[in-house]
Amino acid sequence: MSETAQLKIGDKTFELPVIEGTEGEKAIDISKLRDQSGYVTLDIGYKNTGATKSAITFLDGEKGILKYRGYSIEQLAENASFIEVAYLLIYGELPKEQELADFQYQISRHTLVHEDMKKFFDGFPSKSHPMGQLSSLIGALAAFNPESLKPGLSAGEVNLEIMKLLAKMSTVVSWIYKKSLGHPVVYPQNKYDYVTNFLYMTFAERTEDYKVDRVVVDVMNKLLILHADHEQNCSTSTVRIVGSSDANLYASISAGISALWGPLHGGANQAVIEMLEKIKNDGGDTDKWIAKAKDKNDPFRLMGFGHRVYKNFDPRAKIIKKACDDILEKLGINDEVLEIAKKLEEVALKDPYFVERKLYPNVDFYSGIIYRALGFPTEMFTVLFALGRLPGWIAQWKEMKANKEPIGRPRQIYTGDTDREYKDIKER
Repeated sequence: MSETAQLKIGDKTFELPVIEGTEGEKAIDISKLRDQSGYVTLDIGYKNTGATKSAITFLDGEKGILKYRGYSIEQLAENASFIEVAYLLIYGELPKEQELADFQYQISRHTLVHEDMKKFFDGFPSKSHPMGQLSSLIGALAAFNPESLKPGLSAGEVNLEIMKLLAKMSTVVSWIYKKSLGHPVVYPQNKYDYVTNFLYMTFAERTEDYKVDRVVVDVMNKLLILHADHEQNCSTSTVRIVGSSDANLYASISAGISALWGPLHGGANQAVIEMLEKIKNDGGDTDKWIAKAKDKNDPFRLMGFGHRVYKNFDPRAKIIKKACDDILEKLGINDEVLEIAKKLEEVALKDPYFVERKLYPNVDFYSGIIYRALGFPTEMFTVLFALGRLPGWIAQWKEMKANKEPIGRPRQIYTGDTDREYKDIKER
């Protein structure tokens, strides 16, 4: 007999099915509760509510486990390329050699963005935030791909839109970086792999030859892999709920980008560097700021330490710490802000206050340091996060469509005024 939970309301008892995931997670299925009882549940922020069943990503915050399609993040970051992981997330399996070659080839055929898109792009003020540009430009891609808007797309047509979006996203992100410098865009070179091509478009100049550093390619692959998916977070849930209205892929991803823009979500790595700059401008006394972080009456808190999901350690941080050390050594950068980061890291890994509270440096701490070392301005960090998260968003949107999930429609508990009589404006 399958396990059930009982809910007693007054003199009535309701039997609720208990379901179990493949990793042993258990959930009480309340999908019929309102029909049976007239009650809804209240879970502000959905912290205890499963909104979907998904076969894409497994996360155990207590044990510090992250898996994509059953593969540990450690294995993938060590051995795979970002484009392999993108294939895995979207199609469910690691690609065979020919499948990977075909996948990369199909993406490379769509890296160019329609020249008329530049009219949108040129209209942004020079100081406009890169995430605002990215959200707008990705949404605008639907207007340049009207075939994506027709109802009932075939599997092949959906796949074509996926290829287009993967390809054009990297081009658009490089455009945004170039605009921040006031430089002309650099067109893609389809002879390069995905990450190399992105770095080429981003850092090459039209006036001279440029060779992409393989060490930089390797660390960029790792960063993008570590950000590729993270279960049902704010932006991913946004992509799924917008997509559930039968919105097209570009609109759904644009909505996810807007959700990621929030400083409580994707803006965390930007906040790390801003905090380090603040400490530097104050004289660089890390002891002073660590003391402030420990003072419960002081509003200051260290950004990039601890994680709301990982209660022990962030498995991605262990991977990216080594990559961070390697890239700083390779590039030989002398940066006071990065020196402050190293001092904070050292204290957090040893000081009993941080160790007992499990306030270890997380992936945002190290990714912000690496992006700064590579030469990206702080406001670009969240855009790079979006580039990495794109395959996960696509996979989640695709799965939601395949599952034929109904349109998302959360309930509420109304707490406003009840019956009121309309008064003429002169009597109010």
